[in-house]
Amino acid sequence: MRGAGTPASDIDLVVVFPRLERAWRESFVEDGFPVEAFVHDPQTLAYFFHADAEGGRPIMAHVVATGTIIGADPDLARVLQAEAGAILARGPMPLGGPSYDRMRYLVSDTADDLRGDRPAAEIRAIATHLYQQLADLMLLGRGAWTGNGKWAPRLLAQLDVGLAEAFDRAFEQAFAGNSAPLLALTEAELARHGGHYFAGYRQEAPLEARRLA
Repeated sequence: MRGAGTPASDIDLVVVFPRLERAWRESFVEDGFPVEAFVHDPQTLAYFFHADAEGGRPIMAHVVATGTIIGADPDLARVLQAEAGAILARGPMPLGGPSYDRMRYLVSDTADDLRGDRPAAEIRAIATHLYQQLADLMLLGRGAWTGNGKWAPRLLAQLDVGLAEAFDRAFEQAFAGNSAPLLALTEAELARHGGHYFAGYRQEAPLEARRLA
């Protein structure tokens, strides 16, 4: 529908009922096409709009906002699309608080594993772990939404072509066994957020994290 499909692409289908006991997702194949169905009512859809947005990844809002309307109630669909579009237009909340501290810590800690001499296989494993962490920090840190998997490089390219190309080159070299460019890119990004963050990081377990013998 968007002109970007491949032979392996699936169809994301959002089905909205007036009222459901609970929302669900279901995968099936219809006429040879794989379909991911997300079944909601307006209230459950609103819940996931906002839950995804709070996490910086407005997946459901994007699906709805960019979708093609079909079905018997186009007026309701247009209202839902407008709500989804408004969420996307607002952008993510500015980084701050414990979630921001954790993001900086994880990027710093993973980057530390790249330091020193390591076998190429270990560099690839660490780089794979760092890929999403660094993409999240780059995108959210610049006031842009982030996304998982294939959406990370797409969103970086939409935000800043030069940054996306540097990101891709650094990981390409890391996967070939040379970690230096990726480490330099990561340190430059951390510098935008106050620098390497390890000492002083603290994360408390919830009070209920206790099991009695």
